[in-house]
Amino acid sequence: MTDVDIRPSAGRAFRAILWRDVFVTGKEFWVFLAQVALQPLFMLFVFAKVLNAGGYVSDDYAHLLLPGIVALTAFLTALQTVSFPLIMEFSFTREIEDRLLAPLPTYLVAVEKLTLAVVRALASAVVMFPVGALVLGSAPWHPDGLLLLIVSLILGSWVGAGIGLTLGTMVPPSKISVIFAVILTPLMFTGATQYPWKSLDSMRWFQVVTAFNPLTYLSEVVRAAVVPDVPHIAPWICLLVLVLSGALFTAVGIRGFMRRALS
Repeated sequence: MTDVDIRPSAGRAFRAILWRDVFVTGKEFWVFLAQVALQPLFMLFVFAKVLNAGGYVSDDYAHLLLPGIVALTAFLTALQTVSFPLIMEFSFTREIEDRLLAPLPTYLVAVEKLTLAVVRALASAVVMFPVGALVLGSAPWHPDGLLLLIVSLILGSWVGAGIGLTLGTMVPPSKISVIFAVILTPLMFTGATQYPWKSLDSMRWFQVVTAFNPLTYLSEVVRAAVVPDVPHIAPWICLLVLVLSGALFTAVGIRGFMRRALS
């Protein structure tokens, strides 16, 4: 069979697998909504409403917090969409073997998982704006930043998916609870989601730590797109870091996927 014959077949198989996964997500939409919105909803309610009612934060903090929560939701949704199922598929369920039998190159099976993760992450980010408006009474919006918002969320979701692919192919099932406890908590709280990065000038050591977290740059560029008056890292720096991070984690993740799939 020639390359000309193979490529259309691989493309059809890729689209069929992706559509099947998207269809399952749509069919279980309320489960998906609960998974992606419950934790951010409570974070918004406690940090922006409860603390505001107690006089611990100002009214403006809610509009500063929401973009960070949107970034966090997209990032973690993409990461978890790839990592948890992949660990299970390579160990307990062995569902990955069915996908590997599809008529497409092995690496495209990993690319399909990344693509699905980005789609789910973007859906979760869209959901967070009405959820934020519901909890806070209004959601910050800046029409001129719409393109920047879309691009940043796509790139940030890609980075989250790449990290998920890397973890999903490297973490043994017996260590999953420990590894994710060690990794996810620092990711969440050093990602500038609850605070602007530039507000850490008086804590230089922590500012340096947060600079190594890709989520920081997603939070900052989403904040730049939605509430540009808040001091933030220059968007071009954020986008560059996200592109480099996405490429790095995707390359490492696909390499790990190929190793596990062919072993």
